[in-house]
Amino acid sequence: MNPAFPAIGAALIGLALGSIPFGLLLTRMAGLGDIRNIGSGNIGATNVLRTGRKGIAAATLLLDGLKGAVAVWLVVWLWGPVFGGVAAVGAVVGHCHPPWLGFRGGKGVATALGTWLALAWPVFAIAATAWLLVARLTRISSAGALGAMLAGTVAAAVLDAQALVLPVGAIALYVAARHRENIERLMLGTEPKIGEGH
Repeated sequence: MNPAFPAIGAALIGLALGSIPFGLLLTRMAGLGDIRNIGSGNIGATNVLRTGRKGIAAATLLLDGLKGAVAVWLVVWLWGPVFGGVAAVGAVVGHCHPPWLGFRGGKGVATALGTWLALAWPVFAIAATAWLLVARLTRISSAGALGAMLAGTVAAAVLDAQALVLPVGAIALYVAARHRENIERLMLGTEPKIGEGH
């Protein structure tokens, strides 16, 4: 089989599953209106939390992670682990730029962690632990997210698997780039705490 076919298929599966906007769907079903008109305007769990509905925010977090994991698992089942990383990158890009929402989605943290769970659970475990610890200590969601991206990349490098380092590193850089405004506010000391502001 021409390797281009499964690579394209993996990317498309990742993009399709990643683009499911669970934050928007759940908040609308709960009668909360369009989540894009609240807080930062993102469709991810952190912004859903600004509605005050912790249960819906938790469900968004879980489903955004699950769609990334399912994309990778499906592609690995179809074409093998070599193409799992392609699906992982596709799922994160799909979440961040869903075509159904004018390519304006979330920042990709939960979906990234979901793909890492499917690619290599130790990377997920280390990154998720870092996310929780940093977010708890600072009470700043973006700080936790950036900590998770750094920890996941280091974990992948320590595992020393080339097929793992490339997709994990690419995803981490991409998600960090999505947080550039947050990074600027962190440096200025103006980044809001969890549940506040933007």
